[in-house]
Amino acid sequence: MPTGRIAFVLGGGGVHGACEVGMLRALSEGGVHPDVILGTSVGAINGAMYAKDPGEAGVTSLGELWDQLATGDVFGSSLAAQTATLVRTRTHVQRHGPLRRLLVEQLGDIRIEELAVPFQCVAASIERAAEHWFQRGPLVDAVLASSAVPGLLPAVHIDGEHFLDGGLVASIPVDRAIALGATTVYVLQVGRVESPLRPPRQPLEVALVAFEIARRHRFATTMAGLPDHVDVHVLPTGAQPMSFSDRRQFRYRDFGSVPTRITTAYVASRDYLTNRGLDA
Repeated sequence: MPTGRIAFVLGGGGVHGACEVGMLRALSEGGVHPDVILGTSVGAINGAMYAKDPGEAGVTSLGELWDQLATGDVFGSSLAAQTATLVRTRTHVQRHGPLRRLLVEQLGDIRIEELAVPFQCVAASIERAAEHWFQRGPLVDAVLASSAVPGLLPAVHIDGEHFLDGGLVASIPVDRAIALGATTVYVLQVGRVESPLRPPRQPLEVALVAFEIARRHRFATTMAGLPDHVDVHVLPTGAQPMSFSDRRQFRYRDFGSVPTRITTAYVASRDYLTNRGLDA
């Protein structure tokens, strides 16, 4: 078993974030308990749910939330409705009302500082062009800000600032965990870092490669310069790496693969923990 201060870092990745549910189940069953949880985007949603109710019960609740995402109307707007929203707002295609209602249903009106496990999530401040870490205050507002994907959802207004998705500034914030004193870090990621990049060959790939470099460089830099006293474990998704140019990764309403993602990540992460003697 690991010793020292343990952090769970949950990265962003839209519907691919379902795999983090399987990873959390493997960690919980393996007796690995966090001292702090950090989340970005969909990782903020998953992390907040687990921080509220850590352990098997929390994983079960998280699975139910993903069932609601798959069967509900959070991202179920028709093409006509999305077009109407875009025409009206000129900035996004989905309203954040349905997601807010789901988060309130699952998280209630709890504040960040009231969670069972210390939790922080990150969002990008538009006015300051900087990352902002929510460490206290209403949990739902913070998670909604961290999950505000540009173009998909509107910016979230909190205390005079407007916030967009945390993945813009810290997609997998391992460095934040280290700064908070973590000596063992478990990275729950959605598989993007497992997919190698190559020089673009088509016009669309130019934007995709640039986007991926922007998302990954901070994580790569942190991993390359880890302090000697810090152990970082990047949990596997168990899935075949997806080509960075595969447009399926941007299908944010493709929930049909959620059960498979959860199960596959659970098995791969359970085996990872067992083979390295990290479980109880």
